Amino acid sequence: MNDYRKLLLLVFLWLPFMAVAQVNTGATSFRIVPLGVLGGADESNLSAYMLAPKGSDNYICLDAGTIRAGIAKAIAYKTFTIPAEQVLKKDIKGYFISHAHLDHVAGLIMNSPEDSTKNIYGLQSTLETVKTHYFTWDSWANFADDGVAPQLKKYHYQPLTPGSKMPVENTGMQVQIFPLSHANLTSTAFLVSSKDNYVLYLGDTGADEIEKSKNLHNLWVAVAPLVKGKKLKAIMIEVSFPNEQPEKNLFGHLTPHLLMNEMTELGKLSGTSLKGLNVVITHLKPPYKSMLKIKAQLKTANKLQLNLIYPKQGIALQL
Repeated sequence: MNDYRKLLLLVFLWLPFMAVAQVNTGATSFRIVPLGVLGGADESNLSAYMLAPKGSDNYICLDAGTIRAGIAKAIAYKTFTIPAEQVLKKDIKGYFISHAHLDHVAGLIMNSPEDSTKNIYGLQSTLETVKTHYFTWDSWANFADDGVAPQLKKYHYQPLTPGSKMPVENTGMQVQIFPLSHANLTSTAFLVSSKDNYVLYLGDTGADEIEKSKNLHNLWVAVAPLVKGKKLKAIMIEVSFPNEQPEKNLFGHLTPHLLMNEMTELGKLSGTSLKGLNVVITHLKPPYKSMLKIKAQLKTANKLQLNLIYPKQGIALQL
């Protein structure tokens, strides 16, 4: 085998282990490890994203649909070179739950017996659902320090108030939250900052025009100056269904068409081109053919020249 063929073989064999996705970053400020990226149907790959400042092992977990399977996949890809137990117990400093649907909390609940003491952050309504529906001794043991007795006091509920920025314990990051409309409940967007750099993560959300809401508009108004100042490293936002999904069956989710409408609104409010802005597409719903259709429709509709990123479970994003 000549040297060229040997090189090609080496690249092919190691490609799955090159656990950094290609993104437009400039200087890198954050590391994101997707523990789960899909929206339902596959319980081994549900919404959960570890996020830390560059060079730090102090992560928060944005949603927690899948934990253990995602950590195992990250270790297989060499994203982490430490035991899974250490990632769970030491590296994850707290959970930020956008809303309490099972595909966003199941991993947190199921792995609670093996976890360490930490905070669960979210809207009061979200935390109330976790407290009264999951950590109840009917559904699961109460690993929190509030709710029905006996309280095992592993987790502490930390309510967050929209509009106020708060430091995240043991991470050096700050978080500000914004309400989102998700059909019959309120979901959450988390604006995470480290120094003067930001990542925006949205839980499940419908479009303003469908939800009869101004929640996304208000969010875009808030982050528009960051976009203009090139301080927003990425927007992590869901697209659950292809354009063909009937409006009555969206259930508070986005399509490629609706996402691009919202990005156009953000561009107008920021007064600048969104060309190259990292937009991480989350929460695609199986089956596989549907996900392929979503990606094709997004590619066709991407007149703004956004840098569309499709995260893969276990493979890190450097932003």
